[in-house]
Amino acid sequence: MTGTATYSIDRDSSPLELKQRLRSFAREIGFDFCRIAACSSPPHADEFRNWLHDEAHGEMSYMERGEEKRCDPHNVLPGARAIVVLALNYFQGSRNAGDTPAATGKIARYAWGDDYHDLIASKLDKIDEFLRESGGRQKCYVDTGPVLERDYAAQAGIGWHGKSTMLIDEQLGTWFFLAEVLTTLELPPDEPVPDRCGTCERCIKACPTGAITAPHRLDARRCISYLTIELKGSIPLKLRPLIGDRIFGCDDCLDACPWNRFAQVSHEATFFARPSTIGIPLRDYLSLSDDNFRVLFRNSPIKRIKRRGFLRNVCVALGNVGDQSDLAALERATADPEPLIAEHATWAVDQIRSRHGISPSHRWTRPA
Repeated sequence: MTGTATYSIDRDSSPLELKQRLRSFAREIGFDFCRIAACSSPPHADEFRNWLHDEAHGEMSYMERGEEKRCDPHNVLPGARAIVVLALNYFQGSRNAGDTPAATGKIARYAWGDDYHDLIASKLDKIDEFLRESGGRQKCYVDTGPVLERDYAAQAGIGWHGKSTMLIDEQLGTWFFLAEVLTTLELPPDEPVPDRCGTCERCIKACPTGAITAPHRLDARRCISYLTIELKGSIPLKLRPLIGDRIFGCDDCLDACPWNRFAQVSHEATFFARPSTIGIPLRDYLSLSDDNFRVLFRNSPIKRIKRRGFLRNVCVALGNVGDQSDLAALERATADPEPLIAEHATWAVDQIRSRHGISPSHRWTRPA
């Protein structure tokens, strides 16, 4: 098969031999880690059910729809015997936003480059083909399937559960994507690694909105990643000032983790930062039409929230960090045909005017 010339197929090889060949193949096609978890109920299934019961998932209704599958992988792939967990480093170092004097927005590192779903899905197709040639049936997922992926990644020893709920690896820190392949093949499971967080709670203290309510407990309804990506409607007024200049996701709890001092920059060119995600003045985004937005963020994770969601976020960020030079663009946005954008632009105008002591009599007017 293409790209696997060094791997002969032997259906009579032992499970351990197959696992070793699979691990080598995964590294050959670009994954940083390939480890195996037993195909059993995830250790935190009960906690997941309680989290749903408490409605801490907010508007992410797909979590509820997939509850039974997430709590038993055999509901996803009957006959599954192992879960292959793969990790891919996406770290791109520190952001260089340039010397623009205007306010710019923060975008989570994972979204600086092209959409990771497309890249990893193509790699999973190769893993699937590799395992099919050994007689396996597979289901492959990258962040989109009904799988409690961090549970299985921790079981397989990819890393351990940080108090932020993010997975931590001593080599990659927190900057890696996960993917899973459920397979009917027998593959020996790997051992988990010990929790090395100790008494550290830097991630909890770093969260701007207090979304990490206790170690290993996240209220998504307060999380900036949820508010700027998953939430489709208006951002609650009391949380808007806490979002600061973040316009797509949030890395604060990840940045705070001391294990990231060991992180190495990824060699995957797909994740290199695009000009559209680094250093653009926030007010410039407000001029984007639907077509402009789709072109600018084609093949980017940002495209999933569409223009209405992205400009909503931009308006909130400007309301928090903008100045009088941003008012003209925001005033125009108050008349945007999309009500969600207009609402948040109006809020931002009021925030800037209040912050700079501009009285109502000096209110900017929208150009004719």
